[in-house]
Amino acid sequence: MQALTARGILDRLVAFPTVSRDSNLDLIDWLEGYLAGHGISAHRHWNEDRSKAALFAHVGRWAEGAVVLSGHSDVVPVDGQAWTSDPWTVTERDGRLYGRGTCDMKGYVALAIWALVEGHRRGVLRPLQLALSYDEEVGCTGAPPMIAAMQGVLPKGEVVLVGEPSRMRLITGHKGGAGYHVHVRGFELHSSLLPYGVSAIMEGARLIGWANAMNAELSTRAPSAVAAMFDPPFSTLHVGMISGGTAHNITAADCRFALEMRVVPDQEMATFDAAFTAEAARLAVAMQAVRPEAGVTLTPFFGVPALRPESGGAAEALVRRLTGGNSAGVVSYGTEAGHFQQAGYSAVVCGPGDIQQAHQPDEFLEVSEFTAGQAFMERLLAELQG
Repeated sequence: MQALTARGILDRLVAFPTVSRDSNLDLIDWLEGYLAGHGISAHRHWNEDRSKAALFAHVGRWAEGAVVLSGHSDVVPVDGQAWTSDPWTVTERDGRLYGRGTCDMKGYVALAIWALVEGHRRGVLRPLQLALSYDEEVGCTGAPPMIAAMQGVLPKGEVVLVGEPSRMRLITGHKGGAGYHVHVRGFELHSSLLPYGVSAIMEGARLIGWANAMNAELSTRAPSAVAAMFDPPFSTLHVGMISGGTAHNITAADCRFALEMRVVPDQEMATFDAAFTAEAARLAVAMQAVRPEAGVTLTPFFGVPALRPESGGAAEALVRRLTGGNSAGVVSYGTEAGHFQQAGYSAVVCGPGDIQQAHQPDEFLEVSEFTAGQAFMERLLAELQG
């Protein structure tokens, strides 16, 4: 089988509309076949209903210590966005590669696939692995089962390079994240009888008010040395969507919203979880004193561990050698790097593109960034051939 260029691989990847709500199997089928055509065996890990799969592969000596190139196959929807070109076709104009996922993060995935095939062809001495997950965009939920599945199937890797867009800057830390679907159950009555009913919306507003008060309190704390590295330099709680109610003159039977937490690495996510759970329980008791049918249900829907800067970490040292840079940064968004670190790998984030372009209409990856990513992979292969 003829090897594709990195750009050719990118064209193929973008053509698969792997929105998180849909299957990614067409992409996985193509990639597994492409790797097999170059003598590389890949392994799948299916999700529960077998509608999606992660894929991982190994080239080089069958030994521990590999460099793992990690990315995700899913992208966010294009619904309701005003695109000026087909989002599922890479369109080059004005030095930019337009298309859904070119930046986040099929540009990096294309480079990683190219490097894996090229590393196999060149016969790298130090092994190289590819890890491609699903459902990153809905809370990084596909990465933990993929990482667990890799253990015992592939030799344990040492270094993980997660290619989220960082403009090829070394990122050594990010905040942790967690999310809850909140369902507040009230009791419907005519609003003129408000004291005898329970408005789920008004009670839900109390929980949102608690989150606002927490944000205000957190923002006034003197930041720790770790927190001071971030922008903003403190943990945050956020509600982005809310729904509920029947009419303006009926106490709402239901209120639903999602609350997310972004927690700096030197604070414990469990502390925030416990505080929010306790506040919800306190509110439920007060509601049930009016109507026993009322209550609050919290359903966790994602959890991303923080990426903690490593002292003398192997991943950081490798990226510094490859980029020639002597600085590092942190970001407030989450990635699968925290999951890999939690599983015993040394992990950093470094990938082409600007995070500000992620999820946007007319998402693009600058050609110069893609070229810089290709040069990075060339230097990586040279090091692995060492």
